[in-house]
Amino acid sequence: MTGATFLERGIMKKGEIYEGIIEKVDFPNKGIVEVEGQKVIVKNGIPGQKVRFMINKKRSGRAEGRLLEILEKSPLETRDPVCHIFPQCGGCMYQTMAYEDQLKMKERQVRELLEQAVGCDIHWEGIHGSPIEFGYRNKMEFSFGDEYKDGPLSLGQHKKGSTYDVLTADDCRLVHSDMNQILVCVLNFFKERGATHYKKMQHTGYLRHLLVRRGVTTGEILVHVITTSQEEYDFSPLVSALLELPLEGKIVGILHIINDSLSDVVQSDETRLLYGQDYFYETLLGLRFKISTFSFFQPNSLAAEVLYSIVRDYIGDTKDKEVFDLYSGTGTIAQLLAPVAKEVIGVEIVEEAVDAARENAAMNGLTNCRFIAGDVLKVLDDLTEKPDVIVLDPPRDGIHPKALPKILAYGVENIVYISCKPTSLARDLPAFLEAGYEIKRSCSVDQFCSTVHVESIVLLSRK
Repeated sequence: MTGATFLERGIMKKGEIYEGIIEKVDFPNKGIVEVEGQKVIVKNGIPGQKVRFMINKKRSGRAEGRLLEILEKSPLETRDPVCHIFPQCGGCMYQTMAYEDQLKMKERQVRELLEQAVGCDIHWEGIHGSPIEFGYRNKMEFSFGDEYKDGPLSLGQHKKGSTYDVLTADDCRLVHSDMNQILVCVLNFFKERGATHYKKMQHTGYLRHLLVRRGVTTGEILVHVITTSQEEYDFSPLVSALLELPLEGKIVGILHIINDSLSDVVQSDETRLLYGQDYFYETLLGLRFKISTFSFFQPNSLAAEVLYSIVRDYIGDTKDKEVFDLYSGTGTIAQLLAPVAKEVIGVEIVEEAVDAARENAAMNGLTNCRFIAGDVLKVLDDLTEKPDVIVLDPPRDGIHPKALPKILAYGVENIVYISCKPTSLARDLPAFLEAGYEIKRSCSVDQFCSTVHVESIVLLSRK
């Protein structure tokens, strides 16, 4: 579409095709392209790329375009791709950018979001990078499928923009090479037997997911094959093949999880232990953690140490203080704070995570941690203790709007808010400011190198 045609019409229309340069990328992956004075959001690009895109959404004066083709590389793309399915896979979009440039972009994204949300100084302290850039993930869910309709069986990541096509990720660089070897072994086993993959629309087929968890500091590995109950195979040859792999780490457990749920999530109707145990160990800042299949644990162990060191610094002195750790997961933060606190109470909705937290606290010799299984929204109504400090580490969607007033009602002096989605944090922050808090310190930690995600931390103190 030429500029003259655009000027004649005066307005963009759905289906029209344009070209332009991505000026910047806002969180999480919203590229901003200006065409004839109008800004268009084009996702999945890198700043500086010249792109061709089709207008696919128009709402309230804002246009969105679907990326069709990258016409020219960005000056920021100074590296070759590190895996064979880039850029079709949307997993790590920024891998061709130098890591320093990724950090600068993410820092700008978060800082702008938070400053726009509160309209005042956020006492920004920069961004902290991950200690390792590749092979950092301690957990990965791979999907079974086919790369195209009725194609051969594949196992890996969904093609960018597709909920059906799956690309075999046998050289994924976000994970340790041990995980890639396991993926290839599992895929070949089921290919040889002609096993079918689960089709979401028809609700037919057998293979759903491969979930691998690997301790970065211990090398211990859990392998989970998730299927429906629609077929049956002898898994003993697969177990033998997996145990014979020349891995750097060690497989400590192999599980077969049966999941007949209609939703496309990893969950268990029945779990069969095929080998070893259903947990592994990881260490973090001198503490040992037992992690099971569905326990939440920060996906980048080494960057989590950076994150939690900052959290500990932001909280400061907890001597003789009552600490609430809300959305506590397996109780990592609670246990890091417990040695110098009066008591730490963790609240977490996932019961398996709470069981793990209790076991981990006992294993680490901590007697002043208490973990409660339940929704923060409801549990706060029943707690008689009054906190001196609150730590918040909610899921991606942020704090439940009805839970926020209950948290603010405690009127504690300091609150530390950890967020894995800066837009949720930006949405919640004004409520804290209205309740009399101010942002004392803030920063980001990049736990998710080469991807669009980034972690943020804010210390809120009463004025």
